[in-house]
Amino acid sequence: MSNLRWLLIVLGTVAVLMQAQLWLSEGGYRKTMKLRAAVAEQRAMNEGLRDRNAALDAEVVNLKQGLEAAEERARTDLGLIGRSETFYQVVPDAGSGD
Repeated sequence: MSNLRWLLIVLGTVAVLMQAQLWLSEGGYRKTMKLRAAVAEQRAMNEGLRDRNAALDAEVVNLKQGLEAAEERARTDLGLIGRSETFYQVVPDAGSGD
């Protein structure tokens, strides 16, 4: 019975040491949790970028196929004025305190 007791003590000690190595070592449980958090963060970032890329792709297709979209873009970004349109610029009064 004494030999069995010593064997159990040795096996218990080995098990505790292996658990300590798992929980406390540099490549153990904490690093695994940090890596899982980093992967989750990267996946969320990728999803946002995927949505942005889909919107940009739709805009490119629209600009290639539709003249209205190109005209709208030129109006907002470049200040396009059509041939049959009149441009009015409103200048605030210089004496105004605004």
